[in-house]
Amino acid sequence: MPRTPQQFEGIREEKKALIMRVALELFATNGFHATTISSIANSAGISKGLIYNYFDSKEDLIRAIIYAGLANIGELMDPNNDGVLTEDEMEYLLDRFFELLENDLNFWKLYFTLFVQTPVIRLVEERLNTVIKEYIRMLTNYFEAKGCEDPYTEALLFGALLDGIGMNYITNSELFPVEKIKKRILQKYS
Repeated sequence: MPRTPQQFEGIREEKKALIMRVALELFATNGFHATTISSIANSAGISKGLIYNYFDSKEDLIRAIIYAGLANIGELMDPNNDGVLTEDEMEYLLDRFFELLENDLNFWKLYFTLFVQTPVIRLVEERLNTVIKEYIRMLTNYFEAKGCEDPYTEALLFGALLDGIGMNYITNSELFPVEKIKKRILQKYS
């Protein structure tokens, strides 16, 4: 029986997700420049040409991975898409941040290694800056509503704190007390 258009689309999405998952793992483990399209294809068990059916280049592939990650982070910051961070949403953000940190270590390794790879960060810099500005705006408004003396600086501190937690966790997850850190941050920020 021939496949339906929906079945073909499902197969396409599965292949695309496989490519992105394998590429993420290789980029996080070996670095962007050391990872080739051939190595991604070999690890995914597909042909190199199939990757080019989905992505124009290795740069296009890493952009897709990072943009998908940014979209996931955006869902944490603003689950109802209203541009406002509430106390309940802050608690949700922190709960999910720690859950994602523990469950998606490869994404976070890639995320943090990007900031030391200048050629790679340039590929996503414009979108990354736009997203970060929106997050800082939401956090600033949140801390202002909480009566914080300097809400903008508090927003920057909060972001840096989460980045630092992520960096410490990916470098030393076995000795990092995630639940204690999470409890302390929830006490401070929600």
